[in-house]
Amino acid sequence: MEVSVEGLVSVEGLLAEFERHLRVERDLSPHTVRAYLGDVGSLIGHLEDAGAGLAGLDIGMLREWLGDQHGAGKSRATLARRAACARVFTAFCHRRGWLADDPGLLLGSPKGGRSLPVVLDQEEARAALNVPAPDDPKGLRDQAVLEVLYATGIRVSELCGLDVDDVDRDRRTLRVLGKGRKERVVPFGLPALRALDAWCIRGRPLLIREGTGPALFLGTRGGRLDQTTVRRIVHTRLTETGTTDLSPHGLRHTAATHLLEGGADLRSVQEILGHASLGTTQIYTHVSIDRLHTAYRQAHPRA
Repeated sequence: MEVSVEGLVSVEGLLAEFERHLRVERDLSPHTVRAYLGDVGSLIGHLEDAGAGLAGLDIGMLREWLGDQHGAGKSRATLARRAACARVFTAFCHRRGWLADDPGLLLGSPKGGRSLPVVLDQEEARAALNVPAPDDPKGLRDQAVLEVLYATGIRVSELCGLDVDDVDRDRRTLRVLGKGRKERVVPFGLPALRALDAWCIRGRPLLIREGTGPALFLGTRGGRLDQTTVRRIVHTRLTETGTTDLSPHGLRHTAATHLLEGGADLRSVQEILGHASLGTTQIYTHVSIDRLHTAYRQAHPRA
């Protein structure tokens, strides 16, 4: 398919330009870039099936594409993301002169149905974290990873990006680089400090290799710990202790819920988690209320 009036840019060229726009100009995460490129590939495929070129991309074509996605059983969250991607893409093409108008301006976005996240209760969290860690580099590292995830509620990508100098032992805080390269400071408690000290003193030095950089958490070959390994660490520990199996993001949900249950105000939890919108944080109030109702129904004779 020819995708521009001027220059007859190929599909591959268009996608390469759009990828650079997402990475360099919008500074989106690698995960979001991959998702958006997949969405645009689907949209271009829809245009090809309709026998239309890029110039035929109008609001009717966008709605038809999203309608097909809905008919294929895509979730409301997926449809909302694809609508957002379409708006970014059409604005990009319009600015490049490849579209005479920007049809994305007319495109609404389906509201994503938000389900309550599954979290550990406080007893389950204690059971998962109070397992004696093997006194070897891997065991010390895994324990520190779990303690930090639960203590701070940081994202797995943020944990993997931590450097040794990001830890302030005296203040018991982490300097975290979050979404949009926004930096924030997150506190942690004594159990996490003890686990970090054990890892940094008795574990990390044994995994350092030539070329090892400043990463706080290391893999067994001396490089920066990757997200897949962190997910395996969390899954293994929760499975071993017979608690609810969650992803690292589930520990983030758990930390936020326990903070609110312990009396933290919503704005503080928002800052700790690095949410841009307070509305994103408010879901945890619903989690706490839902758990309260469950406890009430189980305990009260006239519930």
